[in-house]
Amino acid sequence: MLNFALLAARSPLSVAGPEAHSFLQGLVSNDVTQVAPGKAVYAALLTAQGKFLHDFFVSELSGALVLDAEAARIDDLARRLKLYKLRAKVTIERLEGYVVAAIWGEGAEGARVAIPGATPDPRLAAAGWRAILPEATARETLAAAGLAEANEDDYDRHRLALGLPDGSRDMEVDKSVLLECGFEELHGVDFAKGCYMGQELTARTKYRGLVKKRLMPVVIGSGLMEGDAPPPGTPILLDGRDAGEMRSGSGTAGIALIRLDAFDKARLDGVPLMAGDTALSAWTPDWMSLPEKE
Repeated sequence: MLNFALLAARSPLSVAGPEAHSFLQGLVSNDVTQVAPGKAVYAALLTAQGKFLHDFFVSELSGALVLDAEAARIDDLARRLKLYKLRAKVTIERLEGYVVAAIWGEGAEGARVAIPGATPDPRLAAAGWRAILPEATARETLAAAGLAEANEDDYDRHRLALGLPDGSRDMEVDKSVLLECGFEELHGVDFAKGCYMGQELTARTKYRGLVKKRLMPVVIGSGLMEGDAPPPGTPILLDGRDAGEMRSGSGTAGIALIRLDAFDKARLDGVPLMAGDTALSAWTPDWMSLPEKE
């Protein structure tokens, strides 16, 4: 059974006009020329120094490019894009009257979702589908397609079970580096597309093997000690030494930034990572690729 949830935490931003593709192509981490009806790409906007600012899904709707982005930060994203507009023939504005929906569940990887504005999640087939729909009729459209309504918390548990980061809840604005956040494996960066904002650091991080920590899924309250889910920003220790930092979580599942040397030691020694009084166990989902040991 496939489920859907309307995501109040997401909001669509329209980038329209005859130069919309070329405008975004020179700014974001992925190849927006690959966007087509029924096909989205996952991408990020970075600082000139290659640090994370925003992530979003880019899809096509009524001839315009639409960015499915964090609702709470949509105005900041629009402002930053407008800084680079100059004489480009584009308009950048909220797509009023539309809502973002997530679609997931058993069979989502091979499902065909015949809903206008729906695209497979470009990060991971198991993540399901996403859709940008008129708000007034979104529920009726999705229910008529045979989907069962769930809520945003249900979807959050689904993405945590897959180890997928969620924007600035997991990636630190002006600090995080894309390859620490799984962007290569999650198809969010194109190393062959040419220049974009922050491209130099992203490429150097890849080709020099500079990734020393990763956003990783964690089981909360694992091991011998139980505790409440630690709040975001809680330091994570291993044998009293810095091992990372807690990010988002729900129930017993969470995302944390973990030092790879600490992850290896915790796994080999069979000891938990500690966030305050709460034990954590980090794990690697099937999609994640960690550096091989020499």
